[in-house]
Amino acid sequence: MLTGPAIPTASTDSSAFRIVADSTVLRRTIVRAQAGDSRAIQFLYVRFTPDVRRYVRSLIKDPHEAEDITQTVFMKMIASIERYEPREVPFIAWLLRIARNTTLSHFRSHRSIPVEEVIAQGDDGRRRREHSRALRAAIDALPEEQRQVVILRHLLGLSVDEIASMLGKSESSIHSLHHRGRINLQGALNEAGATPVVALQPATAG
Repeated sequence: MLTGPAIPTASTDSSAFRIVADSTVLRRTIVRAQAGDSRAIQFLYVRFTPDVRRYVRSLIKDPHEAEDITQTVFMKMIASIERYEPREVPFIAWLLRIARNTTLSHFRSHRSIPVEEVIAQGDDGRRRREHSRALRAAIDALPEEQRQVVILRHLLGLSVDEIASMLGKSESSIHSLHHRGRINLQGALNEAGATPVVALQPATAG
């Protein structure tokens, strides 16, 4: 049976929450959560929800969508916490990585591709659908890092420095990934006969 400091519950006052600042207590709490201790999981949820919500809200302007994503992040945390290794990355960094990936998945599945940027005026509905499918396929075919940058830049409308901060890379790396992603996207669309009539422009974050 696991031993260690008592796990504070969600009803404890603010002084109890400050205990989590102690890395030993947090580490033991995580170990208990990994063993399936529901009180430990509850405490991690209460302790880190504000951080995750704040991070997601910096990316998602709609508060309802942000709340849904925040809840999804913690469901994923529960499902994958057994694989967390504290020697590799701090817990909050690991949790925010889940939040980042969940947010990216949300945008890929819920945000429509700006099809008007790759089709000519006057094309019929069938032509528009063909171009839309071609663009989605071209984005999906990009290498992972290029795809993330293209989505964040053109669909989410983040700036280069925001993307660099989110992905933990230098701004020069983001510029390079963005440039290569656009070239690869252009090539894929050329092959599919869906050459953009205008350059992709970053979306306006809203």
